[in-house]
Amino acid sequence: MVDTTLVPLAAGAGCMFLLYHWLPKPMWLYVFGHEFTHAAAAMACGGRVTEMKVTADGGHVKVTKDNFFITLAPYFVPVYSAGAVVVFAIGKSLGAWSGPWAWGVFCWSLGVTYGFHILLSWNILQTKQPDITSQGWVFSAVIIFLGNVLVLLAGWPLLTDEPSWTGVGRLVLDGTWETLRTMGGWAQSTWAAGNSALN
Repeated sequence: MVDTTLVPLAAGAGCMFLLYHWLPKPMWLYVFGHEFTHAAAAMACGGRVTEMKVTADGGHVKVTKDNFFITLAPYFVPVYSAGAVVVFAIGKSLGAWSGPWAWGVFCWSLGVTYGFHILLSWNILQTKQPDITSQGWVFSAVIIFLGNVLVLLAGWPLLTDEPSWTGVGRLVLDGTWETLRTMGGWAQSTWAAGNSALN
């Protein structure tokens, strides 16, 4: 599983890294995915899309509903990776994708598309983004980081046998509990040191 999953994933991500640095950045493609994700998130939240504009220099989408998920979704939802999953699932159900080569191509395409998501999102975050300023930098950074981590945690069990979703959940809970215990220990030590200094 490691050879047939991790190697194509890494190869795809590596290809995207080279393309990103050697070729002009495909900004129109990124902007389209960005605005499409805003629109899809709005529809998922019960809103409607009234207008959408995409150019290589930027774009916008007008929706009838807005919240932090709709505003920040393009920064943690890898829409082209989701598209690769849909294409692969349809091809597999039609019998067009079978054999280890198909799995390798699928994992390679995930590497390319997720690399695209990370690299182009990072590139666009270097400029002033109304999405980020409207939600606040700190809040946006936390949501974007956690959103990307959750996408990886949810996707990993689909690609490998171990760990399962239950195993991933257990790892997250154990890690969270250990972090809280460590922070509690630091707070207790700081409190004790402050009290002894006062006395």
